[in-house]
Amino acid sequence: MPSDRLDRLSALVSRFEIEVSPAKQGKANLSIRQSASSDSPENVLFNPAGYLAESPDSGACTLFSAYASWGGADNPLIAALPAHIEVNISDDPEMQSLAMLLISENQQQRCGSKSVINRLGEILLVRLLRMQLSAGTTDVGLLGGLADPRLSPSIVAMHEHPGQQWRIEQLAEIAGLSTSRFADRFSKTLGQTPMTYLRHWRMVLARQDIEQGERIQAVASRYGYASSEAMSRAFKRHFGASPIELRPSL
Repeated sequence: MPSDRLDRLSALVSRFEIEVSPAKQGKANLSIRQSASSDSPENVLFNPAGYLAESPDSGACTLFSAYASWGGADNPLIAALPAHIEVNISDDPEMQSLAMLLISENQQQRCGSKSVINRLGEILLVRLLRMQLSAGTTDVGLLGGLADPRLSPSIVAMHEHPGQQWRIEQLAEIAGLSTSRFADRFSKTLGQTPMTYLRHWRMVLARQDIEQGERIQAVASRYGYASSEAMSRAFKRHFGASPIELRPSL
């Protein structure tokens, strides 16, 4: 059985930088709110793919609003999240303390506030994502896969070691399932086969590296391709453009 201490987020956090910047209502996708009858933060709202409504419902007051980005559509976890996330933090002292620190930093505008808000916002988002993983989902996608105690170890293995020459039998063994049961469960939960998901993950990482100016041969080797030509063909099929076209001019 997989360990309860399996880290399902670090590989994603390390590859997709989280940026949180204060933003006006109507241009924000992350907010902390309280009701008129409360004197402390009550709810955290996050819309991964769009803006939040400008006016809170039922007389709620917005205490902090920001725009948070985390890799956009390239991040498979963000793409799998619900369109709207709302978490009540009234009974969560740690989340309330974090929310109040964010509010204070934004209001006081002290030296270094921009960096502090970004760091605190990152912690807030990671904690929101932990809650989503704990709650699970019935929707098809990566969130469901990471929430599945059988599938998550194999998905994390692919995230952490994308260049390994994975075979489906190895991934099934990590999951503690037969190959056929693993393949069926993975496809039903994520909506794609394990090898298709692995190829997509490799392409996302390869594009990041190439857009940062890395050599195509080095990127191909890093992600398990036999040659730069083989990776270039896969890259062209996936993105509709060759690695050379996306590589920045030096």
